[in-house]
Amino acid sequence: MEKDFFGKGALFRYETELYLKGYRLIAGVDEAGRGPLAGPVVAAAVIFKPGTEIEGVNDSKKLSPKKREYLFYEIRRKALTYGIGMIPNTRIDEVNILRATFEAMRRAVSRLSIEPDFILIDGRDEPFDKKEQMSIIKGDSLSYSIAAASILAKVTRDKLMNFYGRIYPEYNFTVNKGYATPEHIGAIKDHGRCQIHRMSFMLKFEKDPQLHFQI
Repeated sequence: MEKDFFGKGALFRYETELYLKGYRLIAGVDEAGRGPLAGPVVAAAVIFKPGTEIEGVNDSKKLSPKKREYLFYEIRRKALTYGIGMIPNTRIDEVNILRATFEAMRRAVSRLSIEPDFILIDGRDEPFDKKEQMSIIKGDSLSYSIAAASILAKVTRDKLMNFYGRIYPEYNFTVNKGYATPEHIGAIKDHGRCQIHRMSFMLKFEKDPQLHFQI
């Protein structure tokens, strides 16, 4: 069996090794939006048929918005199946961002139309019970499946934040996507928080006199 049967290049290392061990339905999982002050955390899961290779797939952070947008539709078109999971800011405040991220990942996998026989996850944690899995630090730069999931998660969340940007134009979510940019912090100082802000994230700013604002 050819070593590169699953795909060519360094990004297929983990998928190829798993394929050679007999796994066929390998899901990549990643998230977007763990760090922002506002909006949901979004996770994506994706499974490809062995041999599927979409040119340009890489860690979503290394791609331009235009390239991510193109790949977003190509991945959805060529994947065997994909799933998206979103956890809102209110739930993040209830359980903390780590647990909310795990919930988003589990939700994304539950929405796959095919049950994976192995899951590759970006990061250091293994959030799935009773499933064969591997966590890979910086996995979105090392695994094709995880990189594809990172694109799906990032573009999905960006589209949602663009929608919120029209509802709450004073915060300019279409540009900052909810991250703690100086402009965003200034808008919170001027207008207070809105319904999609994460209280648990914003409270830390009360302790910093340079960033203090009323919540």
